[in-house]
Amino acid sequence: MPDIYDLLVIGGGINGAGIARDAAGRGLSVLLCEKDDLAQGTSSRSGKLIHGGLRYLEYYEFRLVREALIEREVLLRAAPHIVWPMRFVLPHSREQRPAWMIRLGLFLYDHLGGRERLPATRRLDLRRAPEGVPIRDDYTTAFEYSDCWVDDARLVVLNAVDAAARGADVRVRTEVASARRMDGVWQATLRRPDGSTEPVCARALANAAGPWVEQVLTGVVGANTARHVRLVKGSHIVVRKFWDGAQAYLLQNDDKRVIFVNPYEDDLCLIGTTDIPYEGKADDVAIDDAERAYLCRVVNRYMRHRVDPSDIVHEFSGVRPLYDDNAANPSAVTRDYVFDVDGGDGGAPLLSVFGGKITTFRKLGEHALQKLRTFLPAMTGDWTHAAPLPGGDMPGADFDGWCKEFERRFAFLPARLARHYARLYGTRAPALLDGAQALADLGRHFGGLLYEREADFLIRNEWAHTPQDVLERRTKHHLHLTVAERDGFAEWMARA
Repeated sequence: MPDIYDLLVIGGGINGAGIARDAAGRGLSVLLCEKDDLAQGTSSRSGKLIHGGLRYLEYYEFRLVREALIEREVLLRAAPHIVWPMRFVLPHSREQRPAWMIRLGLFLYDHLGGRERLPATRRLDLRRAPEGVPIRDDYTTAFEYSDCWVDDARLVVLNAVDAAARGADVRVRTEVASARRMDGVWQATLRRPDGSTEPVCARALANAAGPWVEQVLTGVVGANTARHVRLVKGSHIVVRKFWDGAQAYLLQNDDKRVIFVNPYEDDLCLIGTTDIPYEGKADDVAIDDAERAYLCRVVNRYMRHRVDPSDIVHEFSGVRPLYDDNAANPSAVTRDYVFDVDGGDGGAPLLSVFGGKITTFRKLGEHALQKLRTFLPAMTGDWTHAAPLPGGDMPGADFDGWCKEFERRFAFLPARLARHYARLYGTRAPALLDGAQALADLGRHFGGLLYEREADFLIRNEWAHTPQDVLERRTKHHLHLTVAERDGFAEWMARA
C-alpha cells in the first residue's frame, strides 16, 4: 500500500487551496489535486472583490454578511499586496430602492463586521463631488462606501504556495479518477497529464471541486447526497477606463440587480456581473451577445460616456456553484456555504463543499477542518486568522510604506515595473530579483512589463506550465501584450 496522506483535497480553486493550506498548517499530511490549473475555473473569473455583499442584506443574510465583513479585515492584514481598499459610489435612482433603505443598509454594512481599517459611508452631491463628473445629470445624489479589491487567481496560488511551504503535496493537471473506501482509508487513483496513473491513500477526503462537486460525488467517489449545487453564470466585460479617479461605481439596474464598474489594471475597467441560470457543462461556459448588451445598457443608463459591445477588449464568464436553496430568483440564491460530511461509519470521512464565495474562503477552510477534527484528532488548532499569506508579511500590513522601501532598494526598476512586482509578489519580490542590478539582468523582454526573470520564477515556484498559466492567471500580462508578443512568449515557453 502506498504512503497514507491524512487528507486528499480535490479541487484547486479558492476553497480547495484554502482547505489544503489550513490543513497543512495544522500538521496534517495533505495532497491537493487539481485536474486543470490552479484557479482555472470559477476562482479566476470572479468580480475580484473582497466584500460583505451589500445586496445580500435584502435577503436577510445577516450572518453571511457579518462573516464576510470580518473576513474583509482579516484579508486586508494577511495579503496587503493583492488585497486593497476601494471606494464604491452608488448613484441613487428613485425608480429602484428608496434612499432610506440604502442608508439603512449602509449603516448596517458599516457596523456589522467591526470595521477597523476602512473609512465609513458618506453621502455625495454628484453636482459638486468629482465622483459625479462621469454620471449623467439625471442623478444628483450618491452614497459612497468601502470594500476591497483582490487579485482572485493570485489569492488561490498564494494559498497553494503556503500549503506547499507547510508540507502539502500540490499536483496540478492531475485528476482524481476514482476513490473508494477500503480498509478504513480512501484508496484513490490519480491520472497524470500523460495518461499514466498513480495509486494514493488518504484517511479523509475533501471534495472542493466547485461546479464539479456533484460529478466528483457520483463519478469519482460513487456516493449520493441530498444536497445539490445550482450553477449560475456570471459574465464580465473589460473596456477602457472612462473616468478619472480610483473610485468604482455600483449601478442599480431596473431588474433590481446591481452591476459593478471597477478600475482594472490601471487603464481598464471591469464591468459585471450577470446572473443567469446555467444548465451546460461548466467547462464550456462563455458570455453571449445578450449579456454584453445587458452590461452595456446598465452602464449607459448612468454614465455620460457610452459603452458599446464594440468597445470590449476582453471578456470572461464563470460558473458559480451556489448551494441550491430552491430560491426562484438566481440573484436570491444564497452565497453561503454548506458542508456535507459522510463519516464512513467512523472511518475515512468524505467532506463535500457546496457553495461559498471568495471572501469567506478562509473561514470556510477553518470550518471544514473543524468538521474533520474528530476523524483526524492529531491536527492542531485554528491558526489562519492571524497568519499572513506569502508576500503579505509587511510591517503593519502597510503596502505603500513597504513598496517605497522596495523601490528604493531596486532603483533600477522603472516605477510601473517595480509596482507590478510589489503588487503581485509582495515580500517575495526580492527573491524574484535576486542578483539583478539592471534591467538587462531580467532577461528577455516579451513586451509590456513581462520579462524572462518573472516567467522563470512562476514556472519554478508557482506551478505555471502553459502560456495561459503565466499570462492570464499568475499575472494579467495578456491584457497588455499584442498578439505577436503573446505568440513570441508562447514560443519561448515551449522551448523553456
